[in-house]
Amino acid sequence: MVQTALHFLPGMSARYFLFLCVLCALWVSLCNGACAEVDSDTEAVAGQGFKLGCISCKMRGEVKARVTVDWFFRAKGEKEFVHIYTYGDEAILITEDRFNDRVDWNGSRSKLNDLQDASIYIHNVTFNDSGVYRCSFRRTLLYEAYEYETTAIKMVHLTVVAKATRGTASIVSEVMMYVSIIGLQLWLLVEMIYCYRKIAAAGDEALRVSAEEYLAIASESKDNCTGVQVAE
Repeated sequence: MVQTALHFLPGMSARYFLFLCVLCALWVSLCNGACAEVDSDTEAVAGQGFKLGCISCKMRGEVKARVTVDWFFRAKGEKEFVHIYTYGDEAILITEDRFNDRVDWNGSRSKLNDLQDASIYIHNVTFNDSGVYRCSFRRTLLYEAYEYETTAIKMVHLTVVAKATRGTASIVSEVMMYVSIIGLQLWLLVEMIYCYRKIAAAGDEALRVSAEEYLAIASESKDNCTGVQVAE
């Protein structure tokens, strides 16, 4: 397939063509956005706000749906979950006194079809907020002839600390980012040197061929002139 494409693009190298293919693939993936079920953060700082993430992607984007979300909380040392929050058709209900005036909806706001993010935001986090949070996603898919109900449950184990700490994953990701940047720069440098040497070699070859053609033409002209003089 690459050779066929290069047949139509004679001035383009195979490496450059493959690079363009990769760029096109990345561009298509960015244009066609998709839902990703990213896990929530699990460490909050006392006295600050914190987002409890809960994402449940709908497999059939073209199908309308009706969604109700319920949040439950089990504090450390407790055995049972207590219902703390409900969101459905943009109606909000806080059912636990300890979270009154401290919880806001931080997810999607569409009544139909697009409600996939059920995150909530807790203001003024305290150490008593440490524990396990359960997000229950009840989605009813609305087909023409019938309705189909699904349930998705996400768990968040929250730890409240006095001061934010950097996790190992954050440090590793930052190191890998710098390594990737340096690697790409070295790769570009090597490519530039390679292309420069290739262009220089092609230029020298072109000059050599031009010189040989010039000498051949001059020699032929000289022979023709000698023949003409002899003929006279």
